Amino acid sequence: MSIETLKAEIARRYGTPSLVIDLDIVERNIARLQARCDAAGVANRPHIKTHKSPVLAAMQRDAGAKGIACQKLGEAEVMADAGHDDILITYNILGEEKTGRLGKLAGRVKMTVAADSAVVVDGLARAGEIAGRPLDVIVECDTGRARAGVVTPQEAVALAERIASHPSLAFAGFMLYPPENGVAETQSFLDTAKAGVRAAGLEPRVVSSGGTPNLPNLGKIEGVTEHRAGTCIFNDRMMMAAGVASLEDCALNLYATVVSRAAPGRGILDSGSKTLTSDSGGLDGFGLILEHPKARIAKFAEEHGFLDLTACEQPPEIGDVVRIIPNHVCVVVNMQDRYITVRGDEIIGELPVAARGKLR
Repeated sequence: MSIETLKAEIARRYGTPSLVIDLDIVERNIARLQARCDAAGVANRPHIKTHKSPVLAAMQRDAGAKGIACQKLGEAEVMADAGHDDILITYNILGEEKTGRLGKLAGRVKMTVAADSAVVVDGLARAGEIAGRPLDVIVECDTGRARAGVVTPQEAVALAERIASHPSLAFAGFMLYPPENGVAETQSFLDTAKAGVRAAGLEPRVVSSGGTPNLPNLGKIEGVTEHRAGTCIFNDRMMMAAGVASLEDCALNLYATVVSRAAPGRGILDSGSKTLTSDSGGLDGFGLILEHPKARIAKFAEEHGFLDLTACEQPPEIGDVVRIIPNHVCVVVNMQDRYITVRGDEIIGELPVAARGKLR
């Protein structure tokens, strides 16, 4: 069928708004990432916070990925229940409720967790006790992004020693999320931290770096053993703006319907902040409409996407179904319960977004 027929059929069967992923492009993106990691000599540990699907994670694993990364404990539980092993949680885990769940999880699958403070490390010790075996912990390091992470190599060494002092924990290495232009600074930090832990009799088995925008830097930081990339399975406007993806690499579209054209030069989509989200990613507008690239999704109400059509020579009409590439695909996926899967212009079926909404 044609794209127009496909859009009409998806709207008829599933309604809009609907998340649609092209499995041909997904598979191509998975293969490209694996090839880049292989060429750089680093393991591929895809971050599932983007797609939140055990099925897509299995496709990445079968293509050669080493384990997966999750952002939250709830995501890791969903993935473990689906049969995934070797899971890294890249987030500080705090509190008795979470350490209890982590301990149970670590008792049945291989788990590694990140920490950037003594408070977190000391709490993780209880999870290792519950698991009945040492829990691997990596030290999160801030090498210039100014997010989470210890900010000096000396702090990283001290925290590594604290991890090793707990019988129920094992120091596993370091975790990085370098700025895209921070290779030299990250290398200096890492070299100093590695020398420090080795002087203390510890060995960093893992150095985990990450980020789809950092893919051009694969292999440039000596000592990195694995890379975590999430967005590149689908890509989005932010990745195109960063120069790491093209339009042809974008595997996910939001199908939406124009529901109002109350005045010339403007319109309303059935997709507002509860669908496309208000995360602009620093870009103009809130998505690229493939059929009308000069249209702007200018602002939102909860269920309304406000269209600025003043630059469109042939603006959409009421009832038209359009395909939107989101600015930030990760947050859009988290708002939906399912994907509609296609290959080209053929509908394949549905796929649950099994780990959506796992905020803790």
